[in-house]
Amino acid sequence: MYKACITGIGSYVPEHVLTNADLERMVETSDEWIVTRTGISERRIAAPWQATSDLAYHAAEAAIAHAGLTADQIDMIIVATSTPDHPFPPVACQLQHRLGCRHIPAYDLGATCVGFLSALETAAQFIATGKHKHILVVGADTLSRVTDYTDRTTCILFSDGAGAFLLSRQEEGRDQGILHTATHADGAHFPHLYVPGGGSRHPQPVAPDTKAKIVMDGRKIFKLAVTSMAQTVRETIQAAGIDASDIDWLIPHQANQRIIDAVAEQLAFPPEKVISTVKHYGNNSAATIPLAVDQAVRDGRIRRGDTLLLVAFGGGLVWGSILLTY
Repeated sequence: MYKACITGIGSYVPEHVLTNADLERMVETSDEWIVTRTGISERRIAAPWQATSDLAYHAAEAAIAHAGLTADQIDMIIVATSTPDHPFPPVACQLQHRLGCRHIPAYDLGATCVGFLSALETAAQFIATGKHKHILVVGADTLSRVTDYTDRTTCILFSDGAGAFLLSRQEEGRDQGILHTATHADGAHFPHLYVPGGGSRHPQPVAPDTKAKIVMDGRKIFKLAVTSMAQTVRETIQAAGIDASDIDWLIPHQANQRIIDAVAEQLAFPPEKVISTVKHYGNNSAATIPLAVDQAVRDGRIRRGDTLLLVAFGGGLVWGSILLTY
């Protein structure tokens, strides 16, 4: 058996910045109200000519370059997204062609905001068995395209972006690599966070209750998010046989600063060891964790040999965590 190690990281966010002041002119809200409840000051929004595959491409290129590899060395591509360019084919196929990769396996994985962790978990299995040596895992979303900018409870949260990891095969026994993964789902909570229209049930929504925009019960999701993320962190720590003090950095899904703070508080985890980018980038779903890791690697906080615990939750309800040594 082999270990899956991160050899390259990259991210990309669109140039356009949507500030709280901008939102004040769009809906009944204020900078103080938004910051107090979410911790978000601004978010990035894709240009009209950009789609998810464009964001994914830039993040993927950066990760491949960071790993010191070329596109023809990639053995598989998995893209985690809830907002593909088209209902089909997969964004991953567009990415495979645009990068200039060989005719390798390429597919999308849809697990909302936990999609990137689920994609990492999947890729790690292919590497562990020896089937593939280098796998590109991308989390990319353009949530602005499914955000209702007349709904002040949701439009303040969501944004666009992409992040990517290049996972490579290493011999078992190396210090680096993915150490433990845990993902879960509970469909009973499906109605609390979803996009009702645009799929096969309501392909051409005409009524407000079947709109192709995000619908969320914020209070319910807040409680579920904190409980589920804290639970999976404890599960992973126990399964790995380590103490919380052994973790150098906790990198949670960047949904809301209050959720991040509440999870850290439940775990008695020092706030100075929690990576947060939500203030400047908002919630770009599957992209939040790789984007946060990339930022922290580039500013020198995360260093080789550090132990990272990635944790996320999303609509479904889905949640999970991954423990790894960078």
